[in-house]
Amino acid sequence: MARRKLVVIGLLGTTLDAGRGNARWDRWRPTVALTQHEDLLVDRFELLHGKGSAELVTTVTADIARVSPETKIVKHIMDFADPWDFEGVYAKLRDFAASYAFDPDREDYLVHITTGTHVAQICLFLLTESRYFPARLLQTSPAKKGRVENEPGNYAIIDLDLSKYDKLATRFQKEKAEAHSFLKSGIETKNAAFNALIERIEQVAVASRAPILLAGPTGAGKSKLARRIFELKKTRRQVSGAFAELNCATLRGDAAMSTLFGHTKGAFTGATTDRHGLLRKADQGVLFLDEVGELGADEQAMLLRAIEEKVFYPLGSDREASSDFQLICGTNRDLRARGDRSTVFRDDLLARINLWSFRLPSLRERPEDIPPNLDFELEQVSRSLGRSVTINREARQRFLQFASEYTWPGNFRDFDAAVTRMGTLAEGGRITEPVVADELTRLRGALPPRTSTTDQETLELTARALGPERTARLDRFDRVQLEDVLAVCMGARSLSEAGRELFASSRAERTSVNDADRLRKYLNRFDLEFSQLKRS
Repeated sequence: MARRKLVVIGLLGTTLDAGRGNARWDRWRPTVALTQHEDLLVDRFELLHGKGSAELVTTVTADIARVSPETKIVKHIMDFADPWDFEGVYAKLRDFAASYAFDPDREDYLVHITTGTHVAQICLFLLTESRYFPARLLQTSPAKKGRVENEPGNYAIIDLDLSKYDKLATRFQKEKAEAHSFLKSGIETKNAAFNALIERIEQVAVASRAPILLAGPTGAGKSKLARRIFELKKTRRQVSGAFAELNCATLRGDAAMSTLFGHTKGAFTGATTDRHGLLRKADQGVLFLDEVGELGADEQAMLLRAIEEKVFYPLGSDREASSDFQLICGTNRDLRARGDRSTVFRDDLLARINLWSFRLPSLRERPEDIPPNLDFELEQVSRSLGRSVTINREARQRFLQFASEYTWPGNFRDFDAAVTRMGTLAEGGRITEPVVADELTRLRGALPPRTSTTDQETLELTARALGPERTARLDRFDRVQLEDVLAVCMGARSLSEAGRELFASSRAERTSVNDADRLRKYLNRFDLEFSQLKRS
């Protein structure tokens, strides 16, 4: 079989390749030297040079003909308007690559990256890595010891096909697996869909600073994942600022504007000093807005401008402030839904934050992940209590059997609380069957005895919605009121219908009526949502 021809493409080194008289042979000249290697037979050299280097080109061509008469020199004039302008240099070299008649079936190509400016060397690397040049890289260097006549020095050929480097590929796979584990807090989850979701989130998080939208039910882990994304980016040195977090459902009006965008002294009653706000706190970092759908119309408009232009006006100020942050949003509802909601989410803002959207599944959608999460929570409880907490085999089996069938309305919040309670009550740090039995009774809805005329069915409805522990902590006034609201909601077909029944008297005295919004805000005080109540 005939030997494939070897073609080298390289820039003339106006400094490194220079030299006059016989003394030039005492210098290492990379373009000439690479044709002197006995084990590197160059059949053709595509020499790129500027118009002003004609004399040097003639000398180098003659010297190559002297040391390697079998090497054919093909000259290409290439002048850069500014050799330090990346865009201009890259465009010139790319145009050359696009017009060159490569024949990879018959020829092998090497791109020489020792000569030329650093900008040109980087551009040649990028064009070879992206396969504009179907070639390998060639790096040459002088001998380490003193120069002797005709000594070619050293050369190295670099193949950018990483698939050929098993150790590198293994290392990259290990780093990728470590990143996935980091986002999952080290929990060895088994749910294939969830693992694929985390893999995609990791890929996006390390490659992009665009907004990320995390959807999913309350307690699915959106806040924890947002912070892990921030910490992952920080370990990769992709962010240098802070992590700022806000639950948008907890604020309204001036308080929301001030918390997000800051305010100046005197901007409203009680504003006694200037306040920077979370956007400026998150400069060069990450801003996480949980329940972003609860933002008011004014806040949405200002947030949109802050995302697009990196500037905003603090409340009460006529001077712009700036912040360059990555936004992560969380929501437990469909932001496209209009229906009964008075606060309609802006389509243009949704388009900006919905570039990367991921829905976190509920705990009941991941039953195979309950055992590893139990082990993780036991470790967390042990750390918080300062003592080892374990669970015996019988107790573990009983709890896992129940957990795989239970609805977990609060998802991981309820699950974490259950493990924390069991770990706290475990004598000697070992959770036994009686401890598990008590917890299962609590989770099934048993409450401490109390005097009440409330119907038992309604009482159980409240416990299912909030969980027994939260229900027991409610004042009697709030509990009775909530029980009645929940009973009406469960019998209504929509949020509006329930609102009309609950506010039938007061609505007649109002000029502006939005019963659905009043009811939604009331339920939100308890982290409840009408659609979730109907499903559960």
